[in-house]
Amino acid sequence: MQCYIWKRTVTDMRLVCIGDSLTTGFKLSYQEVWPALVGKKYNNTEILNMGVNGDTTAGVLARFYRDVVDQKATHVIIMAGTNDLIWGVPLSQVRSNIAAAVMHSYKNRIMPIIGIPIPAEIDMAKKYWPFVKELDRVNEEISLYREWIKEFSLNFQCIYVDFYECFYDFSSDSIKSSLYLDGLHPNIEGHKMMADVVKLY
Repeated sequence: MQCYIWKRTVTDMRLVCIGDSLTTGFKLSYQEVWPALVGKKYNNTEILNMGVNGDTTAGVLARFYRDVVDQKATHVIIMAGTNDLIWGVPLSQVRSNIAAAVMHSYKNRIMPIIGIPIPAEIDMAKKYWPFVKELDRVNEEISLYREWIKEFSLNFQCIYVDFYECFYDFSSDSIKSSLYLDGLHPNIEGHKMMADVVKLY
């Protein structure tokens, strides 16, 4: 899905991308990560990467004013929740935190866009992250979270970017292993795919 998310010209945007390591770009350089790649496509757009490795939706919410509002953002892409689910935070709490971040955006006249997190490539993740358990459950909850984000976005007139579908082949019901660095994080090609679904106009 190509998500055309803007109603303004790119020259008057200030986009903040806030989230966890899927936004930071775990083990990759700043220029290899999807927010920077989006910025390269649109040279007049200011994009700030406010991802924090290991962060949760509660962490994103706690630093939202500092990292989004204080940065004078006009738009924000909010993507978090995977770490919550890995550590057993109830999906209901994840949804509540994301909803609160969206409401803070509207209150401060910032256009919110929700990023849908990617699934885990379980076999690879077990090799690199042996202490992370119940990845089948995590993937099931990410799938449910994805459907909730779509419904929430429709009901509250915000926009989503479906990064999930970059990494999942629905025709074969399988995860695209070649796009992963370690089973949880995208490699360079994965970040290129993520950048491709964010379209500015």
